[in-house]
Amino acid sequence: MATMRLNTIKPGPGSRTARRRVARGIGSGLGKTAGRGHKGQRARSGGYHKVGFEGGQMPLQRRLPKRGFTSLTRDLTAEVRTSELEHMKASEIDLATLKSERVIARRVLSAKVILSGKLSRKLTLKGVQVSKGARAAIEAAGGTIEAPVPVPAAD
Repeated sequence: MATMRLNTIKPGPGSRTARRRVARGIGSGLGKTAGRGHKGQRARSGGYHKVGFEGGQMPLQRRLPKRGFTSLTRDLTAEVRTSELEHMKASEIDLATLKSERVIARRVLSAKVILSGKLSRKLTLKGVQVSKGARAAIEAAGGTIEAPVPVPAAD
């Protein structure tokens, strides 16, 4: 068995194809017009236009009506289900506890508990927002809810 030498290592056959040499004669297969076709704006050097330009016609993005928006703070607020609280180890729950038990992401700035699933254990919530249904479920299980901390403004 021959030993491998670092100076003889080469890529596998067919794994690296040669770069196309455009406009280098008829034998290259991309001679004469170099794959740009005949005449026209796209055949010229520097002859291109901005994305969405339709030759002076009103572009599609301007013909369609504006609708909706993307909330910048959407990823900073998390929803926590009551069923997720049921499975947590801690009985005193705040934002740090939710993050440490990986119920919510680290970057989240505020959380809101919503009613989804059963809750049978006694919990104490601190600094977390609660929906009406979740509040009723927590209090019915003998838990308490302390006032939520105001939501910080997104930068």
